[in-house]
Amino acid sequence: MSLIGANFRRDIEIHRYPLLVYALVPLAALVVQAWLPRILGQYAYFDLPLVVTIYFALGRRSPIQGTLMGAALGLFEDALSHLAIGLNGIAKSVAGYLAASVGARIDVENHTIRVALTFLLSLLSGAIYLFVSRFLLGLEFEWNWFSELFKAVGNSVIVLFLFPMLDRLQIRD
Repeated sequence: MSLIGANFRRDIEIHRYPLLVYALVPLAALVVQAWLPRILGQYAYFDLPLVVTIYFALGRRSPIQGTLMGAALGLFEDALSHLAIGLNGIAKSVAGYLAASVGARIDVENHTIRVALTFLLSLLSGAIYLFVSRFLLGLEFEWNWFSELFKAVGNSVIVLFLFPMLDRLQIRD
């Protein structure tokens, strides 16, 4: 009986959104991610496509959808940058998969859990990006772990404002 209740509870809590939200929110995140660093320069301590990937992966609780959204947003972000295509796609795919997997197993409606998970997945995404670019592709570029730490903190601060706004766009039954 408890097994049926757990599956039923998990199925009810899957968040649904209008189709325009699935299209416009990631598009807006990509545009802002490409535009603001040109204004702020090296002080752009955020990764909006990663935050959007984490949000939708946590809400939908499907590792396949989280992986595909992370891959798509990462590839589009790579296409807008001057770096190798696929680096951000790989890092965001892993983050989307892990966020959806965690979201299927624990209650992610708590803001503290969301912030902590975003912080950890931001650091993991940076580590994957470094590993793939340095050790698999052999690219040499300047890497600073403090900027990755600041980016993880910036993503966590953005989550405090962005997630409650996106929660209001859910389709309520």
